[in-house]
Amino acid sequence: MPKYLFTGSYSAAGAAGVLKEGGSGRLAATEKLVSSVGGRVEAYYFAFGGDDFYLIAELPDSVSAAAMSLSAAASGALSVRTVVLLTPEEIDAASRQSVTYRAPGA
Repeated sequence: MPKYLFTGSYSAAGAAGVLKEGGSGRLAATEKLVSSVGGRVEAYYFAFGGDDFYLIAELPDSVSAAAMSLSAAASGALSVRTVVLLTPEEIDAASRQSVTYRAPGA
């Protein structure tokens, strides 16, 4: 299954929710969200700085990733960014793919 990295920041209300339910409560809610679209949580971390959390999840497809991001963002409790993660083997395949490209101004 494809892997996705989700990073995000909590709003004031979202941070209050984390204070109320704790990190373990947030992890449980995240695992439920990910499993609801047929995926699995690989890693979940809280952090200091610009992002409050990092989630790596295996998901069936990009539609599932988008559904998760939209649902979480619509709550207003956080803002989320999604990154598709590629394996070294996928990059090998991409490097062998024939494409047509012209650089800007060339």
